[in-house]
Amino acid sequence: MEKKIRVIIAKPGLDGHDRGAKVIASSLRDAGMEVIYLGLRQTPEMIVNAAVQEDVDVISLSILSGAHMTIFPEVLKLMKELKIDDVLLTGGGIIPEKDMDELKEMGVGRLFGPGTKLSEGVDYIRGWVSKNRP
Repeated sequence: MEKKIRVIIAKPGLDGHDRGAKVIASSLRDAGMEVIYLGLRQTPEMIVNAAVQEDVDVISLSILSGAHMTIFPEVLKLMKELKIDDVLLTGGGIIPEKDMDELKEMGVGRLFGPGTKLSEGVDYIRGWVSKNRP
């Protein structure tokens, strides 16, 4: 039996808008993935600790607050400290293209903006996991 892809979805910081995160969580579940939705107001420490405890393949952050250049690097730093470099850090929200490029250079996976087809995220995660988590 094939192992289900395990994904954590979290809303870090003070951003209280979680409708998009819930839609993403539903689409990943519909695609056969196991999704752990951590909910609102998560700290980077809470997110990374949950990822370790849940043995996930993917951490996906939904950020609409503009704090992406603080939160993604902090999550990456914590992941490196705990040596979980085989977990994909991805996500989406209101993130300018320039910032997406800078985050990618730091080691963040693909980031998705509003209006992205749900299937793009599903396909990206499946492809990344098949290459990096055999």
